[in-house]
Amino acid sequence: MTALQKVEETRDVTPVVELFADECSVSNLAMQEPATGRQGAVQFWRQYLHVFQEIHSEFSHWVETEQAIVLEWNSKGWLNDGQPVQYAGVSVIEKADGRVQRFRTYYDSAAFTPAGKRPASGPA
Repeated sequence: MTALQKVEETRDVTPVVELFADECSVSNLAMQEPATGRQGAVQFWRQYLHVFQEIHSEFSHWVETEQAIVLEWNSKGWLNDGQPVQYAGVSVIEKADGRVQRFRTYYDSAAFTPAGKRPASGPA
C-alpha cells in the first residue's frame, strides 16, 4: 500500500517493482495476457501511471495471510485528457518468500468511459 502511494506521488515505479519476484505475473482487466517477470512489472506500473496526470489511491480494507493479500481500494485523480476520474477496485496478491508472485487487479472500468466519469476535486 505504501509502495503504491509512493509510486503515485513520485511517478517512479521502483518502490513497487522491488516487491515483485523475478518470475512474477501481473495483470488487470484491460490486458489480454498477463505481463511476466520484473520487466513486465515495470511495464505494467508505467502503463498504469501513463493513464493519469495525477492519481491517488486509498485503501479501505485488506486481508493478509502468509500466502496472499487482498486489497480493497478507491482511486481519485485526473486522466491525461484533463478529465476527473474516481474508481474503486480490488487487488489480489499471491506471494512467496516475501515477494509478489502474482498480482491481479479488478476495477470499475466504466469510470474510464465518457458516461462513467465521476467528478473529482481538482489538482492542487
